[in-house]
Amino acid sequence: MNVKLITIPKIEEPRGNLSVIEGDVIPFEMKRVYYLYDVPSGAERGGHAHKNLQQFLIALSGSFDVILNDGIEQKTITLNKPFEGLLINPGIWREINNFSSGSVCLVVASAVFNEGDYIREFDDFLEYKRS
Repeated sequence: MNVKLITIPKIEEPRGNLSVIEGDVIPFEMKRVYYLYDVPSGAERGGHAHKNLQQFLIALSGSFDVILNDGIEQKTITLNKPFEGLLINPGIWREINNFSSGSVCLVVASAVFNEGDYIREFDDFLEYKRS
């Protein structure tokens, strides 16, 4: 599956830790950054795939599960460390759920919002993968 967990450099010191995303930490130029927070208990986010967009997800606080499907295989990755991110490449269906109380999901994206890049129905995603 075309996803990868990436460790973000961490500077540890008694005053608190600092992590930095710069240079070649992620394999694309950042064009958009957004974050999910105050997600109600039992709610899900995501539920789509992208044709071209790359995304890097980080649990800045708390934890959540990312359910990934490439049309053949499905797997779940739990994000719960602010110094570790999940690179999701194009053509991967993603759902995000099981948000802990107070969790914050930071998303770094390779492009600005473009509705035409989204595949929002799972059956359409499977058809896209077959073609």
